[in-house]
Amino acid sequence: MADLKQDLLQQLDSIPDGLLDTSATDVYQVLPRPTLLHLKGKRPDTLFLSVMLHGNETTGLIAVQKLLKKYQSQLLPRNLSIFFGNVEAARYQQRRLDGQADFNRIWPGTEYAPCPETRMAQQIVDVMAGHKLFASVDIHNNTGLNPHYGCINRLDPAYQQLATLFARFVVYFTRPRGVQSMAFAQLCPAVTLECGRPEQTYGVSHALDFIDSCLNLSELPTQPVHPQNIDLFHTVAQVKIRPEVEFSFKQADAALQLDPDLEKMNFFEVPAGTALGWVNHHSGLPLEARDEHGEDVSSRYFELHGKELKFKRPTMPSMMTLNERVIKQDCLCYLMERLQG
Repeated sequence: MADLKQDLLQQLDSIPDGLLDTSATDVYQVLPRPTLLHLKGKRPDTLFLSVMLHGNETTGLIAVQKLLKKYQSQLLPRNLSIFFGNVEAARYQQRRLDGQADFNRIWPGTEYAPCPETRMAQQIVDVMAGHKLFASVDIHNNTGLNPHYGCINRLDPAYQQLATLFARFVVYFTRPRGVQSMAFAQLCPAVTLECGRPEQTYGVSHALDFIDSCLNLSELPTQPVHPQNIDLFHTVAQVKIRPEVEFSFKQADAALQLDPDLEKMNFFEVPAGTALGWVNHHSGLPLEARDEHGEDVSSRYFELHGKELKFKRPTMPSMMTLNERVIKQDCLCYLMERLQG
């Protein structure tokens, strides 16, 4: 891992040679550190994009490359600023490197102690606050089976309108803290795009079409979204496996053996009594669920029936994954409830 510098960020006002054709694993050779790229367009208000906040999530980079190639010989429809995030983790196809801060938990409001990454995120927000912003778009992938959906941190109509330009599934959340979209929601309508798995080409075309639409819109609608055009959910808890608990999807003798079909529950309203796995060598609940205030609500959502770990009440999980490294670095899943119907 490269040594962290006091000033991690570089800023550019032109596309560096090789950027539009490099792979995610080789971006570090063109952009050796996190980079904020500012490009001029016809409209003076700026669309802000962030890509590769997690190094193994490549859809945003590929969509941006295709977009910039499209406009190579013409002026962009509006000003565009793009933040290329964790290029070092992308080199190794990792969400983040061990010992590295999560680039989507470092933004103003973060629970991280001050560090070079949090100073960088604050610097980006300060720089972009000096621009007239049209909207902010943060592009991500999932590791599990999930539909494409947008995430927002405010329920204002403009934020919902922006999200439904991408998908009818919209998730409102206020936790975890320190995410990019929450910081930029203080400045302009902001959305996080969840574009499925990184290897799925449809995610690239979907993100590209959305960004291109944002570049060409004269303004965002401000009237409420018609209920027929949105499925709106509220994230009510983030679920982690307790750090002392050894878990596995394959090893039957692990303290917590998880069901290998878990990710099929994503965006389905599962009934109470649905099993998640089996507890072998652990007393008490092996999971920790915290609500949007940070309160432990584990016993509200989970219970043990003998060795079987079950949902205690009907709920809708999202972002269930079978990737054990991601579970350790982030969480097992989020739990949602429908806000409107």
